[in-house]
Amino acid sequence: MVISGVMKLIGSGMEFFLGIPGVGGVFILSFVWIPLLFMLIYHIVTLVLAKKSEQRIWGPVVGIVASTIGIIPVLGMLLHWAAFICLLIDGILTLNKGAKRSPETTKVI
Repeated sequence: MVISGVMKLIGSGMEFFLGIPGVGGVFILSFVWIPLLFMLIYHIVTLVLAKKSEQRIWGPVVGIVASTIGIIPVLGMLLHWAAFICLLIDGILTLNKGAKRSPETTKVI
């Protein structure tokens, strides 16, 4: 549960970087779209882990869409922004839900 939340937050940071106008595009083009392939694989792994621990999956799904359609310059930047926001909210909600269900907080002495 915690690992999927942390991966969503890390993914949101990477999507933030890729969504920076100019910088993200130059980074993606200089590595011949390999960062988009990496992000696609990263979001698929995050999706599988979130699904396995019965967490929300909409953040990684938006990330997968952003990684696949991200080759279109302006649309890709907007999708990376959307993925950043969705993954950030999804990661915070996942970690917040995990903190409420944590065994340490429900431990009876």
